[in-house]
Amino acid sequence: MDRFMPLSGLRVAAHTLGCKLNFAETSSLIDALCSRGAVRAGGGERADIAIVGTCSVTDVADQKCRQAIHRMVRRNPGAYVVVVGCYAQLAAVQLSRIEGVSLVIGMEQKARAVELICEGVENRTTAVATGAWKEIRTFVPSCSRGDRTRYFLKVQDGCDYFCTYCTIPLARGRSRNATIGSLVDQARRVAESGGREIILTGVNIGDFGKSTGESFGDLLRRLDEVEGIERYRISSIEPNLLTPEIIDYCARSPRFMPHFHVPLQSGSDEVLRLMHRRYDTAFFRRRIEAIREKIPHAFVGVDVIVGMRGETDGLFEESLAFCASLPVAQYHVFSYSERANTAALRIPHSVDAPTRHMRSRRMIELSEQKHRLFCSAFFGEVRPVLVEHYRSGEAACGFTDNYIRVEIEAGQAVAPNTVVRVRLNGFGSDGKTVCGTLV
Repeated sequence: MDRFMPLSGLRVAAHTLGCKLNFAETSSLIDALCSRGAVRAGGGERADIAIVGTCSVTDVADQKCRQAIHRMVRRNPGAYVVVVGCYAQLAAVQLSRIEGVSLVIGMEQKARAVELICEGVENRTTAVATGAWKEIRTFVPSCSRGDRTRYFLKVQDGCDYFCTYCTIPLARGRSRNATIGSLVDQARRVAESGGREIILTGVNIGDFGKSTGESFGDLLRRLDEVEGIERYRISSIEPNLLTPEIIDYCARSPRFMPHFHVPLQSGSDEVLRLMHRRYDTAFFRRRIEAIREKIPHAFVGVDVIVGMRGETDGLFEESLAFCASLPVAQYHVFSYSERANTAALRIPHSVDAPTRHMRSRRMIELSEQKHRLFCSAFFGEVRPVLVEHYRSGEAACGFTDNYIRVEIEAGQAVAPNTVVRVRLNGFGSDGKTVCGTLV
């Protein structure tokens, strides 16, 4: 700690794009800088150190990252601007050329991020600290809530699957993970700090244990023993790694919430084959039906990609019909984006942008129908809600155990970070928000 330059009084701000894992990593970096004297910049304050956590899942994500960097530079003149995350690994040199960017940090260099930032701030130097994806081997722990209520605990990083459309292995390297012991220690510290809920994050979390000889099931059992944590949620887990044993365990455990996020990517077996996914639609259906059988009230969110190279009109209709037939709560819809150095570029039949947009719109409409149907099935019921932090004068909000976002009736005072019982009354005026009253 002594080897780092003191950051006493320097204001630090961050903007994160993309997944919960990105948020956990950026938030943990802010925590580490604050432990060395920096302070979080308040609303409207100019930051001395400005961090952008980037995503690169699509070309749209790349564009949003560049826009976020430009905004960060513009709003914080003279700040030391740091770019981290997947896009930083994949396009380090390009990002370093953006005017105002001071430091770009790749994945293997994340463990040295605080040191690199301190050195750069002290010497006012610009640098690119990155390397080839095959050199990414280090697991860098992250556990933080930032300004949120729920904690995000990184349990795994990287991916060995190399789906044809995806750059994640190139951005984050091979699959690796923390030890169960270290993760249990972090969960205990969350409990000691008053945290009630932890979301397990990673790139391919069902692959947990590959670098330590442990298993994801063992991790769940050990975390379940940590006193003080009332809720755990499992972020996105591959269907072939969501075993019947994991589903059974979550069904029995009062701490693991009835909430799953399972990527499908396509409801067409032909498109799944082109993607090099490790299951077919029949297998996926069995997994969803197993969840429904064991945990009928579970929220199941599903990722799906439209407009993949090779997806003809007929294959899209096949995918849409399969998605319509599944008993899920919501679809997270992505339009396919051509990514450099991916095998999908060798697949004939490219889908034009207007067609991708139309297919995305149709899948989103299906998702909205599914979500309304799921939520409305619980109207009149009383469910536990973890109240999130909120500003004075605003209505309190939170999530039920099965991940329905609820706005608590105005005028009912509730303390943030408490679990309260709420009756779900129906949709609000926007037709999407679920309104509830304390009981």
